[in-house]
Amino acid sequence: MNNLLFDFTVDKEAKKVFITREFDAEHSLVWDAFTKAEILDQWTAPAPWVARTKYMNFVVGGKRFYAMVSPEGLERWAIQEYTSITPITNFKMYNTFADKDENPELPGSEWDYTFSEKDGITKVNITIFNESLARMEKMIEMGFKEGFTVTILNLEELLATLSKK
Repeated sequence: MNNLLFDFTVDKEAKKVFITREFDAEHSLVWDAFTKAEILDQWTAPAPWVARTKYMNFVVGGKRFYAMVSPEGLERWAIQEYTSITPITNFKMYNTFADKDENPELPGSEWDYTFSEKDGITKVNITIFNESLARMEKMIEMGFKEGFTVTILNLEELLATLSKK
């Protein structure tokens, strides 16, 4: 096991989740992994589920509309609307579950991603603010931490493969 930082903290009072994760990969590659649909679809679903992006427009006001699809074909849709983008260092988005016709299931959550690099290690800080405590608790109960941990391991393996190209 490597010594890369992975911290996952829940602050129920603030309705926030704080995640910090380091990757042994080039900064621009990690940025791409979080901002390009063709890479996102390779790691953002915990197996045996897969992620399938219907469309993504990574600009302020743009959206990613995607589903996590089970082996049986069950689709769980979500909308990510990009609210702020500072290339290579930060982006913010509003995330909500949705139906297949893009009708959002409110309330949602605000995600803030910050990327930095030091000595070849890229650090990603993620802050997730949930509009309601009930939504955050439901997210945690549904296994968000476990699912997120699995997807981050998927990303780590993918980055290792992409770094060799």
